[in-house]
Amino acid sequence: MDIITFLAAPFVASLILTGIHAYLGLHVVERGVIFVDLSLAQIAALGASVAIIYGADPHASTSYWVSLGFTFLGAVIFANVRTKRSRIPQEAIIGICYAVASAATILAMSKATGETEHLKDMLVGNLLFVSWHDVIKTALLYGAIGVFHYIFRKNFLAISMNHDLERVNGMSVRFWDMLFYGSFGFVVTSSVAIAGVLLVFCYLIVPSVAGMLFAHTVSKRLAIAWTMGTLVSALGIYLSVKFDLPTGAAIVCTFGIVLALMGAVKAMVYQRSLRDRPQVILAP
Repeated sequence: MDIITFLAAPFVASLILTGIHAYLGLHVVERGVIFVDLSLAQIAALGASVAIIYGADPHASTSYWVSLGFTFLGAVIFANVRTKRSRIPQEAIIGICYAVASAATILAMSKATGETEHLKDMLVGNLLFVSWHDVIKTALLYGAIGVFHYIFRKNFLAISMNHDLERVNGMSVRFWDMLFYGSFGFVVTSSVAIAGVLLVFCYLIVPSVAGMLFAHTVSKRLAIAWTMGTLVSALGIYLSVKFDLPTGAAIVCTFGIVLALMGAVKAMVYQRSLRDRPQVILAP
């Protein structure tokens, strides 16, 4: 009973992360900007590092708002670099921003030698020790963003499905990109503070890819993504406690193993369908 009580807050937090990130992951995968979450997460970590250098507490609101400001700057860049006439792929800009933000974070934290543990937390997170206060605050924020995306779901899906166009159904792609990346920035900044950069990336991409393996419609993909995220989170948290492993890293590795198994199952099903398909023999 004590273990269940101890793991209740981390598990609920993982469900909240799964809910919002699996949905946003569908958009990211359809847009083909797979590493945008990783890049924005690293930019958020850079903002928090800068705040720490100037004396802010890592867990204070000042660090959060500075981190959010850096994330919004990254969101503005990503929303404006993608144009139909651009010769440089958006993914290239995203990758460059990630590399520069990662290097800048290391440089920043080298000037705050007493906060090296915080740098580790930003990378792999500290989900196991999340408080109920953080869980409730994150749930309210993500709930508001979820309502916003639900109201304008047709617009966001239209832009994501037709992202090579300048305008879709009369809507400005750049304007709705700004709204998408702006709301995305809120999610990433809050998630990094709870789960770390790597785990946030996994919550965004892996469940969405799993959904795409077995479904074609948005609703079915979401159902698979949410189910996978929930089960993998529970298993990863259990393994981290059982074998005394870092929670974030345990969940990330569990995501990778489960996705590999799902891919193998999908390949076997596909091969069996090919064998069972009636053979058409053409007469000479």
